[in-house]
Amino acid sequence: MTLQSTVLTGILSLLSLGALTMFPGLAFGDDFVGPPAPPPIPDRRNKLDNSRDYLSDEFVDFVSYVDRFFGSDRNYQDANDSVMQLDIMRVSGYGGNRSFVLSARANVHLPIAERKLHLLLETDPDKNATVNPRQTLSPPLAQPSSLQSYAAALRIEEVAAEKWHFNLDGGLKFAGLNTAPFARTGAVLAVPLDLWRVRFSETAYWFNTTGVGETTELDLDRPISEPVSFRSTSVSVWLDRTQYFDMRQDLTVFHKLDERTALMYQASAFAVSRPNTVVTEYVVLMLYRYRLHREWMFFEVSPQLHFPRALNFHNNAMLSLRLEMLFDGTQ
Repeated sequence: MTLQSTVLTGILSLLSLGALTMFPGLAFGDDFVGPPAPPPIPDRRNKLDNSRDYLSDEFVDFVSYVDRFFGSDRNYQDANDSVMQLDIMRVSGYGGNRSFVLSARANVHLPIAERKLHLLLETDPDKNATVNPRQTLSPPLAQPSSLQSYAAALRIEEVAAEKWHFNLDGGLKFAGLNTAPFARTGAVLAVPLDLWRVRFSETAYWFNTTGVGETTELDLDRPISEPVSFRSTSVSVWLDRTQYFDMRQDLTVFHKLDERTALMYQASAFAVSRPNTVVTEYVVLMLYRYRLHREWMFFEVSPQLHFPRALNFHNNAMLSLRLEMLFDGTQ
């Protein structure tokens, strides 16, 4: 072989090796793939997204403000901060006895387990499981009765992504010299749905006075204008001892007048499922609530009209007065 042929063969070998190095897919024809496809272009945010996020954030903040301002059960149950609520109530008119009644409850997070363990203190906890319009389901329709029991419980609590809220309670109820255990568990899911905020809660419990029971509640909140919002609340309660459902439907409008004053307008219907599903009472009311001092002392007055089936739906006037002291992290 001549020198020229040897040099030419070497050059061709080097070119072949370089081609295989730069384009390895040529060695395996079927395995060759082209350059990776570019990633899809993500949707860009626009003014519509910004407006929606602003409205959602502002509305959620306003709903939370309303619940705290009115001292609702939602604020007490869902807040992960320590809170204590003291109420002094008096009701005159339909079903009222004109006596002052004190009620109290506290939710204190213990400084362990990343605030997942709470101490609960309550008065008459079993009465909060009813939908009787003359008992303490919610402050606006509260008809106080003589204090009968106290309760203390430990609560294990879990909050996930500010949407899920789960709790498990176990405690003791004290009524005079009698002591009885009780158990309670609940889950709450709150999610935005377009311009609505949906909150669904399910609670199961056992008390020696009522037996096993469960409460289902669905809240739908929607803004009307900057200081006004609407809420629809549907509640259903089943007790093993009665074997039927007590039901309640509230349609409520909240109107914030200023930093100290707010109004609430509410229409409610109550029903039972046995022996036939019938409406037992209608209630319409207006509630005026005024912040007396800082962020923790409130006074409210609520004129109400009750239309019970037992009285052929004739109107019966009620006037509820309440002084509330709320102790939490605010000043």
